[in-house]
Amino acid sequence: MTGLQAIILAIIQGITELFPISSLGHAVILPALLGWKVNENAEGFLPFLAVMHLGTAIALLAYFWRDWLSFAGSVTKFRDPAGEADRRIFWRVVAATIPAVIIGFVFEKKLKAGFGAPVLASAFLVVNGVMLFVAERLKRAQGRRLDQLSWGQAVIIGLWQCLALIPGMSRSGATMAGGYICGLNHEDSARFSFLTATPIILGAVALEAPKLIKHHSAFSSTAILAGVVAGLTAFASVWLLMRWFKRPEVKGFDPFAIYCVLAGAGSFAWLLLPK
Repeated sequence: MTGLQAIILAIIQGITELFPISSLGHAVILPALLGWKVNENAEGFLPFLAVMHLGTAIALLAYFWRDWLSFAGSVTKFRDPAGEADRRIFWRVVAATIPAVIIGFVFEKKLKAGFGAPVLASAFLVVNGVMLFVAERLKRAQGRRLDQLSWGQAVIIGLWQCLALIPGMSRSGATMAGGYICGLNHEDSARFSFLTATPIILGAVALEAPKLIKHHSAFSSTAILAGVVAGLTAFASVWLLMRWFKRPEVKGFDPFAIYCVLAGAGSFAWLLLPK
């Protein structure tokens, strides 16, 4: 992989990890469309992705540092009634994280088989677009606050998040869709999605840690540059998205749904054309 290819993948990663358009799907589809000689099934590819994901996680921590600081204070001072709302949100984030951790661990090998299947990822990108379009129509006019989320609803959102283990399905999109179904509005669904993204992404990086140590090339200057670029792009992405979803009148998912259907269908057709 050349330096230019790594930077392009990093920019795509920083955007698609947080925009509801599937980072894994783009990481699988883009090299195939451009004819890059990138072996997604190679042992060193996932560690390389992990370096970029680490940059994204750091960007999320930098953007939501006040939330995580408040969570830490409310959990350590568990008797303080002033921190009740923050404690509730923190433990709901934990509850929503557990399903993806369990399912990802149990089906790790089977799920990784999809990383080298760009045609399959293209098809699921279309499915992702349909999911976003339907979820937007299921969103309630008057949503509940994030600190009113129940344990069961947090787990439901976590189960929706598991869809992102399939390349082509968006983690942020699935999590927000689950949030809509549980009564959250645009802004709170986006906030909860990005808060749950941090432990999920860090957990994925930790899972690849042995391979990161084994494949020293994952820590090459090119990979580190890609991680920095992905982090900066991710910070800009979350800044834009949080402002986008604050607009109460906006059909927040519709532009992303249209993009996913068109990009997925177009990629699917192109990849099936005889070469």
